[in-house]
Amino acid sequence: MLQLAQNGKDCYIVTLIHCYIMKNVGIIGAGTMGIGIAQVAATNGCKVWIYDANAKQVETATVGLEKTLTKLVDKQKISSEKMNEILANISIATELKDFKDCELIIEAIIENKEIKTKVFTELEKHVSESCVIGSNTSSISITSLGAELQKPERFIGIHFFNPAPLMPLVEVIPSLLTEKSLAEKIYSLMKDWGKTPVIAKDIPGFIVNRIARPFYGEGLRIVEESIATVEQVDDAMKTIGNFKMGPFELMDLIGVDVNFSVTKTVYNEYFYDPKYKPSLLQQRMSEAKLHGRKTRKGFYDYSEGAVKAEPVKDDTLYQQIFMRIISMLINEAVEAKRLGVANDEDIELAMQKGVNYPKGLLAWGKEIGYAKISETLQNLYEEYQEERYRQSPLLRKLN
Repeated sequence: MLQLAQNGKDCYIVTLIHCYIMKNVGIIGAGTMGIGIAQVAATNGCKVWIYDANAKQVETATVGLEKTLTKLVDKQKISSEKMNEILANISIATELKDFKDCELIIEAIIENKEIKTKVFTELEKHVSESCVIGSNTSSISITSLGAELQKPERFIGIHFFNPAPLMPLVEVIPSLLTEKSLAEKIYSLMKDWGKTPVIAKDIPGFIVNRIARPFYGEGLRIVEESIATVEQVDDAMKTIGNFKMGPFELMDLIGVDVNFSVTKTVYNEYFYDPKYKPSLLQQRMSEAKLHGRKTRKGFYDYSEGAVKAEPVKDDTLYQQIFMRIISMLINEAVEAKRLGVANDEDIELAMQKGVNYPKGLLAWGKEIGYAKISETLQNLYEEYQEERYRQSPLLRKLN
C-alpha cells in the first residue's frame, strides 16, 4: 500500500508501494459528475452501480454516456469492444440497498450538507462494515459530513474535477475521523484508475477551490467596478497569462450557480473571511438562472447564431488585470503552503491538473518576483482598505 506520514505542518507525504483494488463501485447521483466518475471506474474494469433519486436522470445519463462513447469510437479514441465493455460494467441501482456488495461508494449529488448527510445515514443501513464511503464534494467539510455516520472512520473525500473522464486530478481528503490508512488506499486506487491524486487537508475548498477563488472573485470585482468588460478580463488572462480559459468563460463552463455555491461555502466555512466574499453580480446571475452553457446563456450567449463580442484591447489595462488576479492567486498558494494544506509539489500539481493553470503558482511567483506580487497587493490594500487584499505572512518572507 502507500505509506502516509505527516510532517510538522500536517502535510501528507506519500510513497507508492502497491495499488489498492476495489472492483465493485457504487455511484450516488447521475448528474454530469456522477456519470463521469462511473465512466472512469467502468473503464478501469470495475463493476459499477449508479443510483439517483430521480430514476429518469439515470436513464438520461446512461443514454448520454452511450452517445459519448460512440463519439470516442468514431474518433478512434477507443474500440467498439471497449465501449461495449464499459457499458456492460455499468448497472442501474433502483434503491440504495442495491449497493450491498459494493466495496466503495462515491456520492456526487447536490452541494448541500443536510441532503448529503441524510443519504449517508440511510446508506450505512445497506452496506457492509468494510465498505468505504466517499464524497465528491468540492468544498464541504469531510469531517462534518462523516461525523454523523456510525462508522466515520470509513468516510473520505474523493474529489474529481469536471469532466471526470478527462481531468486527471483527484483530491483525496481524509477527515479528522478517517482511518489513517484509508487515504493511502484511495490514493493508490486513483493511481490505478489512471488519475493524478493529491492529498489535501480538510479545510474549506481543499486545495484547488480554495486557491482558485480569486481567479473568479477578482475578475467579478473588476467587472462590477466597470474597470473592464467580461471579454477584456478573459482576453487579458488568456493573452498575457496563457490561461486556456478566462474566469468568465470558465464560470460559464462550470455553471455560474455551481461556482457561486462553492464560493458561498468557502466564505461561510472560513467564518466570513473578506478574502472569499461572494459577488453580488454572481448572485444576480444565479437568481436569473443565467447559469452559463447549460442554460445557453451566462456571461456569454450560447444560443444558436449568437455572436461573441470582440474585446477592446488595451495593453496597459490588460497588464493591470493580469497582475491583480495573478497576485491574488499566488498569495493564496503561498498561504496554502504556509498552512500545510498540501506539500509544495501537490499544490503546484493540483492547480495545473485540476483547473489547467499554465504554471504552478509557487513557481510563477518566483518568476514574476514575490516582491512584485507583494507590492501589487499592498497597492490594492491601500486603495480599497479591505482585508480581502491582506498578504500571507509567508509572502513577505519570500520577498
